[in-house]
Amino acid sequence: MTLPVYRADEVGCCDLGDLLELVGSEGAHAARVKRHRVGERVDLVDGRGTRATCEVVAAGPSDLQLRVLSRRVDAVTTPRLVLVQALAKGGRDLQAVESACELGVDRIIPWQAERSIARWPQKKSNKSHAKWVDQASAASKQSRRARWPVVDDLVGTPDLCEAVREAGSAGALVILAHEESSAPLRVLLEDTVEEVWVIVGPEGGIAPAEVEALTGSGARPARLGPHIMRTSSAGPAALAAIAAMTGHWDEEGQATL
Repeated sequence: MTLPVYRADEVGCCDLGDLLELVGSEGAHAARVKRHRVGERVDLVDGRGTRATCEVVAAGPSDLQLRVLSRRVDAVTTPRLVLVQALAKGGRDLQAVESACELGVDRIIPWQAERSIARWPQKKSNKSHAKWVDQASAASKQSRRARWPVVDDLVGTPDLCEAVREAGSAGALVILAHEESSAPLRVLLEDTVEEVWVIVGPEGGIAPAEVEALTGSGARPARLGPHIMRTSSAGPAALAAIAAMTGHWDEEGQATL
């Protein structure tokens, strides 16, 4: 059985036998909600790949004292997976973020598409971005990840096109999920690449002008299957298919230190 995961940045520089203190919101959740007791084991991760298995040696009302039993680094899996998710109403964009994290996404880019009904007001953009970061963090802990995805700042279509051009120049494959494409996803994955992007539009699809701009910047349209998916499921479905076809899920991913 896998161990519960908590975020603790200091595990990146700890040694075997060190005593660590889990405090703050993580410590309070572990002590008050999960009620971990002396002798139990948990994993502490720094979100950048380091994972320390620890034993609880003391439990306070809102914190845990832990001893490091082992420390290892989860390997970087390839290809790196990037999801560009258009803002969507009803929390469907956050559903996509949650599932993508469980499926191994490495980077998430929020996109203000032309047809996005949901908007991030300028005065509240930091709060909206924080919701995506919190969702990614919670899903990463749930799926026991040591490497957590980066959530970029919100981009509009012009900035996204520039990012697509830069990614393509660096050798990434950028896939534009588009129902009218005749190219199946598997055809685009015949060549080995180090990074794969998936761009998913909002409810109502991607506007024709945006399709033209993104393909002109190097994105390659692909259909995900015979059925039309919601914006909340299209990205995770594509990531799962890519991970299975490229061997992303085949790697062991751990090196003991």
